[in-house]
Amino acid sequence: MRYLTLALGLFFVSQSVAAEQASAVIGIEPVRLIWLSICCALVLFMQVGFLMLEGGLVRSKNTVNVILKNFTDIGLGTLGYWAIGFGLMYGINQTGLLGLSHFFYSPSNTSDTLDLLYNMMFAATAATIMSGAVAERFRFFPYVIGALFLTAIIYPVYGAWAWGGEGNQLGWLRALGFHDMAGSSVVHSIGGWAALGALILIGPRSGRFSRKGDAHTIAGHNLPYVAIGGFFLWFGWFGFNGGAVNTDLSNLGQILLNTHMGSIGGICGALFWLWINKRGFLMTSLVNGALGGLVSVTAGADVFGVGTSLLVGVLGGIVVVVSSNVLASFKIDDVVGAIPVHGFCGAWGTLAVGFFYQGDFFNIERIFVQLIGVVVGLVWGLGSSLLLFWSLSKVSSIRVNTREEQRGLDISEHKEIGYSDFMTTHARADV
Repeated sequence: MRYLTLALGLFFVSQSVAAEQASAVIGIEPVRLIWLSICCALVLFMQVGFLMLEGGLVRSKNTVNVILKNFTDIGLGTLGYWAIGFGLMYGINQTGLLGLSHFFYSPSNTSDTLDLLYNMMFAATAATIMSGAVAERFRFFPYVIGALFLTAIIYPVYGAWAWGGEGNQLGWLRALGFHDMAGSSVVHSIGGWAALGALILIGPRSGRFSRKGDAHTIAGHNLPYVAIGGFFLWFGWFGFNGGAVNTDLSNLGQILLNTHMGSIGGICGALFWLWINKRGFLMTSLVNGALGGLVSVTAGADVFGVGTSLLVGVLGGIVVVVSSNVLASFKIDDVVGAIPVHGFCGAWGTLAVGFFYQGDFFNIERIFVQLIGVVVGLVWGLGSSLLLFWSLSKVSSIRVNTREEQRGLDISEHKEIGYSDFMTTHARADV
């Protein structure tokens, strides 16, 4: 065994040396493009993580529905982002508000093509965040229409403010000095606040809360899926954050290490909070704690130190557990914990850049700018989501009726079931 370990170690060292030699011979740009291609694939693979985590946290009668929402939103979401969203986000931005070019964008070189593809994956992630939160009672077609609008308008408008523009024509938040490396606010909080708006409108699942307001646990049907999905997301996150590297790849190691330390911190934070509150070491809370740590360091993985990333992750893990309880106290029924993980931890991670910017801790001006970005993201994400889903509800019902909810959305929405061997009663039932 030790010889195998030595051999593997020598192999990876040799590959690292070979990569350095290759970059010296052929230049850094081809290496950067190869790395960005890998990152695109890693971020796409995160969809598998979302699919498994959300599929495991719903009841078996809703498995097909939540899986198909994940599968479909990346399709329609990518289409909407390519046609409209990318132009709004990265087109020529003379006002600092919106881009006005690059609609139905057709890049002319490899670098621009990969940038478009990488950003498509980010847009799909923002949409997917919403699917698990509203699971088990949200109709399929209104959901995918909502995901289309989220990726075509809601997400890219805020992205234009925070990331858009070039030279002297920057998005207005970016011009203020707002820093969000890979989207703690731009991707995760916007997705989380959009999910919150949808949840406010559709209400909790039947039986989730008593008339007195007591929360009743509705357990997911496959917790091993949840853990596997969490690991897949952790794995894919190296591409999610790693693609935001400098053009010369000089800070790649820093970003990847800080990403990993954030997740470790998230586990530790959730574990600590569960321990001091003596509520049991819930696997779902620990998995979400890890994800909350990852979200928290996503804004500043390029400007945090190693210890700082761990601390930000620890506090992110605590934020996940605490905010989950706060939402339950307001009868907000988030099936998978998407709002605590993505909304609240995204906001915390964005603020953390102001507190823990390497070499310039607790800069009041930077904290204020980051706070502006967080508040604007909340107002825009929540407000636009409420307007979007309220408008859709006026066209047709966005929530299934009680009978359909009791039988499961797999049957009522798709006429399919995920586990035919032990769901024959539902399968034979006539809708």
